[in-house]
This record gives sequence, structure tokens and C-alpha cells, in this order.
Amino acid sequence: MVPMPNRVVRFSISLPPKLVNEMDEAWKKMGYENRSKAIHDAIRTFITEFKWMHDEGGQITGAILLLYYLDIPGLIDEVMGIQHRFKNIIFSTMHLHLEGNKCLEIIAIKGSAKEVRELTQGLMTKRGIKQVKVATLAP
Repeated sequence: MVPMPNRVVRFSISLPPKLVNEMDEAWKKMGYENRSKAIHDAIRTFITEFKWMHDEGGQITGAILLLYYLDIPGLIDEVMGIQHRFKNIIFSTMHLHLEGNKCLEIIAIKGSAKEVRELTQGLMTKRGIKQVKVATLAP
């Protein structure tokens, strides 16, 4: 790696041609002016998405997306109970009714990585929860 005068590092990576073509197509459609900026943003997103999982002391801002079905007896009470236990890091929730008995819950969060992990694990382990996704933002 060679440090550049404007405080960036230039490095090279090897990728399959198909992945390069898909990336080039994506950044052009998204309006990026060059590949470097698109890759910079992709790397930043990757780091932000996964850093919180191992960061014991850091703070997280983001959202938890929760997909579940209403046909599981007691599930809503369990989800609400978990949310109330973590009300210190939950700033807002939005409940959307999807097709059939499917629901999407969006939980806005801001708190320690440890608390977010505990909240997420508490939700993920409940019978009837189909999918949990945590979206985090860089500070």
C-alpha cells in the first residue's frame, strides 16, 4: 500500500470479472462519478453493518427490522415485553400490516452495542419471528 499525499491509501484487489461488472453497473446507475467513491461507500457500509457485533463499548444508532406472523399465540405480548425491557435504547417503533397475517416492526434504536445485541437476540429467539435485520449507521 502506498500512502497518497491527500491522505488516502491506494491498494489493489482481485475480484471475479462478473462481480466487477455488477459493481460498475451499480455505481453508474446510482450516479457515482467514479468507482473509487462507490467502493469507499461500500466498504464503509460493510464496516458499519458488522462492527457493532463485536464492539463492547461503542454506541449504535440504527433500526431493527422484525418480520413476524400474527398466528403465533402470545407472540405480540412477548415482543412488546422485550421492547419494554429495552425502552432505554428504543426511541420509536412503527408497525406495518403486510399481506395476510404478516407484520413488519421497525424499531429505532440508540444505545450500547451490548444492549442492542441483547435486544436483537431476545427478539430472534422467539418462535414466530421469521426474520430480524439490524441496520446501523456510522456516527
